[in-house]
Amino acid sequence: MEELLEKILAACEPFVRQGKLADYIPELTKADPNDLGICIQSSDGRMRHAGDYHKCFTIQSIVKPILLLQALMDNGIASVRQKVGVEATGKPFDGINYTEQALLSDHINPMVNMGAIAICTMIQGRTYQEKFQRLLSLTKRLACNPDLSVNEAVYLSEKRTGNKNRALAYLLKTYGMIEDDVEQVLDCYFRACSIQVNCSDLANIGFTLANHGRLPISGERIFPSEYGSYVNAILMTCGMYDGSGEFAVNVGVPAKSGVGGGIMAVVPTRMGIGIFSPALDEKGNSVAGIQVLKQLSQKLYLSIF
Repeated sequence: MEELLEKILAACEPFVRQGKLADYIPELTKADPNDLGICIQSSDGRMRHAGDYHKCFTIQSIVKPILLLQALMDNGIASVRQKVGVEATGKPFDGINYTEQALLSDHINPMVNMGAIAICTMIQGRTYQEKFQRLLSLTKRLACNPDLSVNEAVYLSEKRTGNKNRALAYLLKTYGMIEDDVEQVLDCYFRACSIQVNCSDLANIGFTLANHGRLPISGERIFPSEYGSYVNAILMTCGMYDGSGEFAVNVGVPAKSGVGGGIMAVVPTRMGIGIFSPALDEKGNSVAGIQVLKQLSQKLYLSIF
């Protein structure tokens, strides 16, 4: 498997030059656009890796399925479904879904920024600091890594420049979809996006989703199976932003990307995959990362279709 991964990375390395770093969060421009790494956690209990798999980066939007999981664990599917919808928006991840009609929960999903901000309010906790700590604890368990922490430089950079997210949050508040203080909600969201991970962390998270709540190695169940099905379905239709349809055709597995360059992919019952390559396409997805997953899917027959 390692030999196959090395060959795929070598074949996809030229694609890193077709993307560019996310520059609307200044701290993210410090990444090396040539980085490319992969980890696979498979059902036989082994972790395989290649390339720059050890490099750390911020989780960014890959935290959204974890936010959704935490909200499901705290409230159940029915309550979450009332807060955010499940349909793909067909718009960019930070699009302002505004019309002359009232904004409704069906207009957003948990994998776009507006939906994820709304989901932050559903995490149980007396304060937003407590809410975030519960989210961080869940992320550590999913990643099988108790040492995960926030990259403070990226967090402060996001908080300083995240005015579009502020616009989204105030629009939610205007239509009564959040009631709490906007800055406190956003602080939780910015911290969540700034959790620092590597490819093995993402592979473990993907594996646990692939096995509907059971951790690798130990097999411990940490969330009900139906929550895994719910999250994976939304990842399949919405996880790669407005490129989700093309990704479904070319790769065919639930996945979530982040503008830090990561992709977390879920191959039901078989494996979790973590990829890092920070050069992005115009939709915010890793250019080389998608190509790696495309080749891997073709060679290992990963597509669920």
